[in-house]
Amino acid sequence: MPEDSADQIAHYADMLSALGAEPRLRIVRLLLAAHPEGLVAGEIGAELGIPPSTLSHHLDKLKNEGLVSVRRESTFLRYTANTETLRDIVGFLFAECCTRNKAIRPEAITRACP
Repeated sequence: MPEDSADQIAHYADMLSALGAEPRLRIVRLLLAAHPEGLVAGEIGAELGIPPSTLSHHLDKLKNEGLVSVRRESTFLRYTANTETLRDIVGFLFAECCTRNKAIRPEAITRACP
């Protein structure tokens, strides 16, 4: 896909829109804190105080956008943050500032994550 194609921008806009809902952003941050093991749905709901039906809606949206992965463990669903997709989002956001006008040095971005 070309670097700045309309399809690529629409793709990232959809992912950022999914992250733009406060409960979904909280879910992704919690899953990043639990990475790489992740959490079962009930643990996510209990920790964040989100009822199961609402949680299911948010997790489906995140899964459909590729921001979280899910695997079945017996009768439970275990969710993990998709770190590759999240890294791609950050790369997309900073691509121009690091290459075109040097507004931020690439080292500053990698230093943001210990």
